[in-house]
Amino acid sequence: MRHFKQLLFGIAVCMASGAAMAAHDKPASEATLMESVQHLRDYEVVEFRRYVTADGKRANFVKYFDAYFPEAFEQLGAMVFGQFTERGNPKRFTWLRGFRDINARPIINAAFYYGPLWKEHRVKVNAILPDSDNVMLLRPLHPDQGITVLPAVDPVIEDQGAQGIVVAQIFTVKKGSEEAFAKLAEAAFSTYRIEGVHPAGVLVTLDVPNNFPQLPIRTDGPFLVWLGVVRDDAVVDRQLAPRLTAAEQSLFATGLLRNAPERVVMDPTPRSRLRWLSDATMGTSP
Repeated sequence: MRHFKQLLFGIAVCMASGAAMAAHDKPASEATLMESVQHLRDYEVVEFRRYVTADGKRANFVKYFDAYFPEAFEQLGAMVFGQFTERGNPKRFTWLRGFRDINARPIINAAFYYGPLWKEHRVKVNAILPDSDNVMLLRPLHPDQGITVLPAVDPVIEDQGAQGIVVAQIFTVKKGSEEAFAKLAEAAFSTYRIEGVHPAGVLVTLDVPNNFPQLPIRTDGPFLVWLGVVRDDAVVDRQLAPRLTAAEQSLFATGLLRNAPERVVMDPTPRSRLRWLSDATMGTSP
């Protein structure tokens, strides 16, 4: 009996120790998650690409894109920050691609679009993609406002796929007013820093010639774009949306914009890197 009691006590101690270790290891694993992508940073060039898919075919395009393309670009030195379906428009597919610098853009694009992967899949993909020319060529407003590369979706742990909501505000700025507008916009964006919202970048037009003309870019800038990741619909509707509306109205009233601001609310595709992750994982406080 004495031996049995000692055995039970030993098991209890082991269980308690295991629970304590699991609780202790969780923050470490979360920190390791972000450490795994520390080498994927400093992308000075961002393409904000908004595609139109054929009627009823967007879901097919999402599957093709998620299956074939993100890692292909990463292997070539570019980055697919995230890919999304736009709410309110069943044909819209949007994604964000990054390059280390403008000189890398034609080299990587040539390697991809003249390479074996695109050659294999281009016919079926292009067949459901009637318009891919709506592309803004951008850069971070400040060095610390580029898009943070999040860890790839873990198919084991995140078996439901990428979660959260991504919001973009697009401002069409009057030429010559870029600096003045940016200062006002940054002050307005500070009101978005609330629980359930992670700022994801502030981007402005990169005013350089298109050095890969096979892929058109928009020439009707300048633009300024705010990006954020939101935890859920409740945060979007009840907390963030009123702040977005107030900022849009006040910034449009400055007279520094050519058109009213555009708000784009998007759902990440299952494998989108840009998605909602916990504050602990992101290293932020609510």
